[in-house]
Amino acid sequence: MKPEKSSILVINVGSSSIKFALFEAGGTQKELLSGELENIGVAGTRFRFDNLETSQKNSFTIDVSGHADAGNYIIDWLENQLFFGSMLAVGHRIVHGMNHKKPEKVTEALLNDLKGIRSYDPEHLPEEILLIELFQMRYPLLPQVACFDTAFHSDMPDVAKMLSIPRRYFKLGIHRYGFHGISYAWLMDEMGRVAGNEAAQGKIIMAHLGSGASLAAVKEGKSIDTSMGFTPTSGLVMGSRTGDLDPGIVWYLMKSENSSPEQFNHLINYESGLLGISETSADMRLLLKTQTDDKRAAEAIELFCYQVKKWMGSFAAALGGLDTLIFSGGIGENAPEVRTRICHNMQFLGIELNEARNANNDLIISTDQSRVCVRVIKTNEELMIARMVYGIMLQNQE
Repeated sequence: MKPEKSSILVINVGSSSIKFALFEAGGTQKELLSGELENIGVAGTRFRFDNLETSQKNSFTIDVSGHADAGNYIIDWLENQLFFGSMLAVGHRIVHGMNHKKPEKVTEALLNDLKGIRSYDPEHLPEEILLIELFQMRYPLLPQVACFDTAFHSDMPDVAKMLSIPRRYFKLGIHRYGFHGISYAWLMDEMGRVAGNEAAQGKIIMAHLGSGASLAAVKEGKSIDTSMGFTPTSGLVMGSRTGDLDPGIVWYLMKSENSSPEQFNHLINYESGLLGISETSADMRLLLKTQTDDKRAAEAIELFCYQVKKWMGSFAAALGGLDTLIFSGGIGENAPEVRTRICHNMQFLGIELNEARNANNDLIISTDQSRVCVRVIKTNEELMIARMVYGIMLQNQE
């Protein structure tokens, strides 16, 4: 029996933003509208929306003091668009889900579970929980579904999960989880659709490259390793996050600069990465424009591409070879120069780019002779969440 209500709202909460999108429930999950509040908590928070049904779009600044204020603004705006009466459910992207392996309907027990691990991801979880509770308060009968970024990697081999610290910490849940799982689930679905099931069961490296960046190694449709670990700060160098860091630096900064845990957390999440190296910007687009005249920008780009290349090599070893390389995310989908530099001199691994296809952002950017098929696939986390939510609601009505 199919649900009668006609739309699913998706909420994607960031540390300083809230993205939202509305989809038809069932069928192809057609997108009806999307929007975002960004730079929450600072003067001139920007609200934008794109109503695909009416072709209306706009962008303007408002004043909101925090995520609660921002969430209420979005709900009020949606109410004025007369969408809530037809809403089947709200789906939330939850960045850290510990050992939750699939989307789950929000219950009091699940909320308490998430509250218990807030310290695992202080940059995302507190605001994600806040938005769930806000919708509960405003619409207590409206079902909500949590979709976990960590779920895609939950069945990684233990050897890929382990951290080399005393085993008692592993038993407490301190191990490598991996993130960007909703994006990777979408990419694998798309891989099966465009290349067929046999190709989707092969040896695949997916590179989700954006302000947050990670790689995943997939074999026979399952994640066997990924670059992010216990938190989304680890792995590759990112827009303003360090990626992997010598743990001795923590001790050194505590002793030499009397750095507090809060200061160190801010340093590794908001002051580092491309921003820290370039000293100008976390935005790859700006760095590419200024690299000729700014050595710092050039070095930031070089470090990013070098680290992606290293992770690709290590994952090819873990996979025992490579059949397909997928680029996705804001940088992966839109920066041909970055893709070229990452794949340069990788012929030994079977990667050969067709530069005309690459410059055109074609779906396949490798040469016809390349042993590895290199693809560019646009990710769509919001639509993937809508599909997950609809599946859960169907199960509940059977």
